[in-house]
Amino acid sequence: MAGLLAQAQKMQEQLLAAQNQIAETELTGTAGGGLVTVTGSGTGDVTGVTIDPKVIDVDDVETLQDLIVGALADLASKRDALASQTMGPLAGGLGGLGGGLPGFGGPGLGQ
Repeated sequence: MAGLLAQAQKMQEQLLAAQNQIAETELTGTAGGGLVTVTGSGTGDVTGVTIDPKVIDVDDVETLQDLIVGALADLASKRDALASQTMGPLAGGLGGLGGGLPGFGGPGLGQ
């Protein structure tokens, strides 16, 4: 029993380390060949937006809106890949509960 508890505590420490790594990672999403760039954290916070002035056209706001949405989608995709890559190896040791971690594709533990 003590061995099982030690293993569970080690797994918890590894999960915390992985979550901290994700939170500290800065990611960049782009659209339009770099005309719009969105930066953010691995936890989902958007920290910056850069828009190339040549994409700004007051008669075509829809294109700029689409580029921003595209850059945000690219950022989200990279964030999901980071979470999967970082948490994936740990999910196997959770007895099938890996998909149930909050923010990682499931309803969450204890819900």
